[in-house]
Amino acid sequence: MILVTGGAGFIGANFVIDWLAGHDEPVLNVDKLTYAGNYGTLQALRDDPRHVFVCEDIGNRAAMSAIFERYRPRAVVHFAAESHVDRSIDEPREFIDANVTGTSELVDVARLYWERLSGAEHREFRFLHVSTDEVYGSLSVVDPAFTETTPYAPNSPYAASKASSDHIVRAYHHTYGLPTLTTNCSNNYGPYQFPEKLIPLMIQRALTGDELPVYGDGRNVRDWLYVGDHCDAIRTVLARGVPGQTYNVGGNNEKTNVEVVHFICDLLDAIKPRENGSYREQIRFVTDRKGHDRRYAINAMKLRREFGWVPRETFPSGLEKTVRWYIENGAWLEDIRSGAYRRWNPQSALKRA
Repeated sequence: MILVTGGAGFIGANFVIDWLAGHDEPVLNVDKLTYAGNYGTLQALRDDPRHVFVCEDIGNRAAMSAIFERYRPRAVVHFAAESHVDRSIDEPREFIDANVTGTSELVDVARLYWERLSGAEHREFRFLHVSTDEVYGSLSVVDPAFTETTPYAPNSPYAASKASSDHIVRAYHHTYGLPTLTTNCSNNYGPYQFPEKLIPLMIQRALTGDELPVYGDGRNVRDWLYVGDHCDAIRTVLARGVPGQTYNVGGNNEKTNVEVVHFICDLLDAIKPRENGSYREQIRFVTDRKGHDRRYAINAMKLRREFGWVPRETFPSGLEKTVRWYIENGAWLEDIRSGAYRRWNPQSALKRA
């Protein structure tokens, strides 16, 4: 089986669901169920014997050691992280605890477990660390896109905590030989994303008739990656990546924030029109956030050159799928809005763990 950390979060849950849709290999899903972890997202897997859920903190060394020894995973796919820049500005210590300390404990437990393996189990074990393009800092409009050799220059507490975790994972490969892989992705979007992030936030607020707040002048640029494409890239790297290597994963879709909001409004105008006027009328420009990076862009040619990987979704096709999903899954979104999602009880899953 494979061990997935943070598998009740946005990208992790999509990865687990996609994995079990295409593989018979079981998944051991370890998630602390913080505010952004939603066990309800995994309800379709509740009676699937291939999915074992454990509610645990990756920073709990004793618990994670016991988990490794009991389940003996052949690989770790490490998603678990605090990931919202705004929250990192308000509560930076939480990001250090989760992303730096948590990762350092997890990778050390994995290292000790791997060192006790032998033969094919030892040779084939992998530790895949999922990271972000934000570790590279900010680009100007004319700068070339980030590559795997771009120097790190994180500008927010979140980015700094992920950069630190990247360095820790890299050091474990070079010092101990642990077969690690690191992926640095651009902005993800798609089903099950917590509505504090731009795209689900705008969809939610548009549908409830609220203002659509856009930071600053709205010209900050991000490269947008559909979450299903990201999951596919991670599976590719897990299967074919070279230990010790880093792989950038991008969607080839650079858009300004205001362009993204316009796309959303126009799709909603077509799919679920307001009684009067356009959703664009709800857009309001608000004070920019502290230290807001101007542009991110990912060069994913290494993945394409070595493995033939390219994203399947364009931004229009992926965004339409996303908007339709949120419209059709209003109950999931309402559970987030009301806080009801925090009442999901994982005990039925824990009995199998």
